[in-house]
Amino acid sequence: MAKRKGLTFYQKKKKISAALMKEIWSYIFLITATILVSFVLVFSVGMKTSVIGVSMEPALYNGQEILVNRFGYKLFSPKAGDVVVFLPGGNQNSHYYVKRVAAEPGDTVVIREGVLYVNSVPYTKAELDKIADPGILENELTLEKDEYFVIGDNINNSEDSRSGNIGPVKADSIIGKVWFHMASAGSGMGFIDR
Repeated sequence: MAKRKGLTFYQKKKKISAALMKEIWSYIFLITATILVSFVLVFSVGMKTSVIGVSMEPALYNGQEILVNRFGYKLFSPKAGDVVVFLPGGNQNSHYYVKRVAAEPGDTVVIREGVLYVNSVPYTKAELDKIADPGILENELTLEKDEYFVIGDNINNSEDSRSGNIGPVKADSIIGKVWFHMASAGSGMGFIDR
C-alpha cells in the first residue's frame, strides 16, 4: 500500500442514528402533550378574566389578566387572605369583582377609627391605609354560615363588602380563587400570594 504524501484530513461523517431521532421525537411529543394537557386543565377547571379598576393595587392592576381556579372551592371553602372572583348578589349581568377575603362565616367584623377588626383583632393580611368610609361596618356585623367579607387591597378606592349594594358575599356567588396573574405594566407574571 502506498503512503500518501502531503497533508490529508480525514473527517469521519457523522450520522444521526435512528435511536437518537426516536429519542428526540419522543421528547418533542412529551413536551407537546404536556402543554396540551395543561391548556385543557387550565381552561376546563379555570377561567381567564381581567381586573376592572384599581381596587386591588398594588397586587393586581386595572386591565391585568388573571387565571381563576373554579374547581378548588367545590372541595374547600375560601379562607381569609384568598383573592377571589365573584358576582355581587349572583348578578349574571355584572362584571366579575376581584377582592381579598377578610373574614369567613361566623366571624364578626367592624371598622373603628379607620381600622378593620375581625373578631376584635386588627386585620393585617393586606397592607391597608386608614379606612375613610366604614360603610355598613359602622356597626358590628356577624357573618352567616355562607357569607364572606371581602375587601380591596386599595381600600379607599374599592367597592367591596362595606358597600350596601354588595355587602357580605354569599358562597354561591364566588366563582373561584385567583391563582395566577399575567404580566402587565408595573408587575410581572406570577402566582397570587396570600
